[in-house]
Amino acid sequence: MLHIRSAFARRSSALAIASTLLIAAPAIAQNQPPADQPIADQAAADQGTADIVVTGFRASLNSALGMKRAEAAAVDSIVAEDIGKFPDSNLAESMQRVPGIALARGDGGEGRNISVRGLGAGFTRVRINGMEGTSQTGSSDIYGAGNNGRSFDFNVFPTEIFSALSVRKTTSADVEEGSLGATVDLSAPKPMDQKEDFVLAATARGVYNELSKKVDPRASLLISKKFGDSGFGILGSVAYQKRNLREVGYSAVDILSANTNGGFCSPLGAPINTAGQTAAQLAARGVTAENCSTGNPRTSNAAAYNSIQALRRADLPNTAGSGAFLPRLPRYLNSEQDQERIGGSLTLQFQPDDATDISVDFLYSRFEVTRRDNYIAAVSFARNASNLGQPMTSVREIEFDDKGSLVHGVFDGVDVRSEGLVDHFVSTFKQANVNFKRQLNDNLEISGIVGFNQSVWDGKSRLQTFMDAVDTDGFSIDFRDGGTTPKLGFGFDVNNPANFAYAPGLSNGTVTGGFSFQGKPSKNTTDNMTAETNLKWTVSDALTFRGGAQYRRSDFLSTFLRAYNADTVVRALPAGTSLSSITTNITGVDKLWGNGAPASWAAIDAQKWADTFGFDDVRYCGVECGGGRSRVREEVMSSFLMANFDLENAIGFGVRGDVGVRYVKTDMASSGYIAVASATSPTALAGQYAAAKNSYSDWLPSANIVIEPVDNVLVRFSGAKVLARPELGLLTPTSGVNPVTRVGNVNNPFLDPIRANTFDVALEWYFRPGSLLSAAFFYKDIKSFIQNVNSQIPFNQLGLPTALLENSNTGPDELFTVSQPFNTPGGKLKGIELNAQIPFTFFDGFFSNFGVLANYTHVTSKINYILASVNGVPTVTTTADLVGLSPNTASGTLYYEDDKFSIRTTGNFRDQFIRGIPASPGSDLQGNAKTFYMDASASYNVTDRLKLIVEATNLTDEQNRLYIDSQRQDTLFETRIGRTFTFGVTYRM
Repeated sequence: MLHIRSAFARRSSALAIASTLLIAAPAIAQNQPPADQPIADQAAADQGTADIVVTGFRASLNSALGMKRAEAAAVDSIVAEDIGKFPDSNLAESMQRVPGIALARGDGGEGRNISVRGLGAGFTRVRINGMEGTSQTGSSDIYGAGNNGRSFDFNVFPTEIFSALSVRKTTSADVEEGSLGATVDLSAPKPMDQKEDFVLAATARGVYNELSKKVDPRASLLISKKFGDSGFGILGSVAYQKRNLREVGYSAVDILSANTNGGFCSPLGAPINTAGQTAAQLAARGVTAENCSTGNPRTSNAAAYNSIQALRRADLPNTAGSGAFLPRLPRYLNSEQDQERIGGSLTLQFQPDDATDISVDFLYSRFEVTRRDNYIAAVSFARNASNLGQPMTSVREIEFDDKGSLVHGVFDGVDVRSEGLVDHFVSTFKQANVNFKRQLNDNLEISGIVGFNQSVWDGKSRLQTFMDAVDTDGFSIDFRDGGTTPKLGFGFDVNNPANFAYAPGLSNGTVTGGFSFQGKPSKNTTDNMTAETNLKWTVSDALTFRGGAQYRRSDFLSTFLRAYNADTVVRALPAGTSLSSITTNITGVDKLWGNGAPASWAAIDAQKWADTFGFDDVRYCGVECGGGRSRVREEVMSSFLMANFDLENAIGFGVRGDVGVRYVKTDMASSGYIAVASATSPTALAGQYAAAKNSYSDWLPSANIVIEPVDNVLVRFSGAKVLARPELGLLTPTSGVNPVTRVGNVNNPFLDPIRANTFDVALEWYFRPGSLLSAAFFYKDIKSFIQNVNSQIPFNQLGLPTALLENSNTGPDELFTVSQPFNTPGGKLKGIELNAQIPFTFFDGFFSNFGVLANYTHVTSKINYILASVNGVPTVTTTADLVGLSPNTASGTLYYEDDKFSIRTTGNFRDQFIRGIPASPGSDLQGNAKTFYMDASASYNVTDRLKLIVEATNLTDEQNRLYIDSQRQDTLFETRIGRTFTFGVTYRM
């Protein structure tokens, strides 16, 4: 818990600094230039010279601040420091400095997507060069496995191919709908925006991580050319990165109460715990008065066993063990990734005169990942009697805390597994669009865009292999040192392959090794098309009307293949082959993670296993044998009318803004295949086609008003009706299960969108050039919401064919957690943002080159969640924050920059937040603990053309922790990613 307390202390320090700055601001403002001097010209006045030129990070901040001030809506921007040089190495990580934005990290600690003002990634729309796009990647199971929705994964793209991003937190009628949180605009550089006719910028970096201990390459090149007075320019950029990541830590997968899988093996002399088994099953599994199972003697301590039985939840007072919580799969983990990221942009731009601007933009990105996860785990706590699991496990020692969380335990008859997972996927994005703008006369302007983009997440393979040691004694779980993760003891040499088995399962349900293809190969493809035309009519300097129409089409197609059942049968090792010949050793986790991890453990080598068993010869099939194919096609037609006004000349002080309305009609058609039993064989699968349609329309009024009662002070008011559409994966008329994890889903194509009314008010004081103090209040009345309602249902009551369980070691009477999405009532969300941007130009000399950025956001919300239901009727409910909402987020940057040298350090704090609700029975939610990350970067201009770069990320060596239940906060997952250092050089001509 130490790192959590220190993160809170650092957050408190950041807030104290921000408060000091707010108090000190009036004194600083006394030195500001005359109020009637244009803010853009004041930097030169501060220095007493007219030819001062500000470049680099400070110029980036000033440019972004100018954009923010000019907008009628609440818009924050980040602008490239130089050609091809974004302020951070990851787009999502750059946005952490924007007030109200919290970063969601994925595997390896890399920024993946964002939440805005408490609303998660699914509520944020992203436009690339003016048109909406989607971006999907894969990930480990703990981070959601893969993105099947509208959430935008920023880690697909290298930052070097973009020149600016803007985060629009309040909407206007001319901005397409679909966001409750924000609309993010990513912009690639254009040739006619460059100051020089010819620009060449190249950057080369080496990236070193202290866990992977490798130096990886990263490079980019940008070339821009304007052709004299022709008005034609061309700009191309390309970026390449290769990375090797390593992540080590602990995982529990889930936390279950002791009764979930039938309790434990009772001690000698006590009544036999049958765990629902018939007499014939007990006999077949060797359950007797002396043995928990064949060759597995009863060694439970009576006091330890009875202490488990005595713990009972308030909602299950008659169920023994329902209040005793243990890790489902306690395990150490080692994850290694090979990443390759390449991206590029090409823009052709034509400006024959001041009234015409036509550009053709192309953008491409490809992100390829091969991830190798290895675990050494106890699996008995995840199994019931059908697989000779927990009811065959003896308890020698046990201790729980006052909330029912395991503190310490020693167990016999535990099955230990060495598991490996190799996941290979490729995410690609490509887009082509034409933007045009033409001033027809002094009063009339026409503009528009036509474009296409495609996002593909191609899951090439996802192979799980494992070998088991059955009925081992002396396994221990120990939290007694007070940390958030336990020490695990395995009671035998896990580095010796001879202590494990790989063979077909026994008839009594015993598992002795195996493999799983986990629903791969699979592919998600999203094709988007946008066409819009807008007309602008300038009536006078005070009034402008704008109107337009837009057509968007989104076509989402998801497919996965199934391996033939005959090819998924676990086979014995070929004659003359031992486990040692197809295994490798996982080393180094003890040094990088510690906390009792073994110095080495044996694991199946996936390639050797594939070569031994002919993995490359596995046959796959599609919907004809139960594979998946689902599709969601949306057509959105919209139009808007909006008035922009500026009344300063009419009333004597600044009043400007916009008011308008947008009409939108959405037509959705979805289809898919549900796995059913084959007509020719009940043990085989086939696909049954299903289809559904839905449509809805909305009128969405909006208004943004900016009042400047005195010079350099802005008061903003915004209000709108907004909507966010359901995640794409929920709209397919399909159902299915994962027999390994024992979860299932039933989708709902008739979901309505989430709708809300929003209101914002902000006060902004631009008290010096490049400076800002601001406070904002925001309120969202979320009228409707979408929840997944979970139910515990035996597989044989789901109406699905038993062939889905083939070779999964899961019986038809096993309980599955089945979820189905429903529209439910929403709730209120409100919060405040504080923001400060202060360059120290009020000092003289050396200290004038310093500056600070600081922001703090506090958000509250209340949503009524359904934790459990029976036949669709809620039985257990709770009230909690919105999923993904951190009550407190803060960011602070201290920087120094002069003509030669630049350095800055940034700290980002994110409070705990809910990752999922409901959780497993007995737990109300899954959450993410608070985090604090600190990064730093520096550069030195050797010449006007040559710059040296040094960057460091995660200087505090922060570890991300996921937990379950708001009261117990039992650790589900905690890993270390280490510090990363980058050294590079940039050349420009």
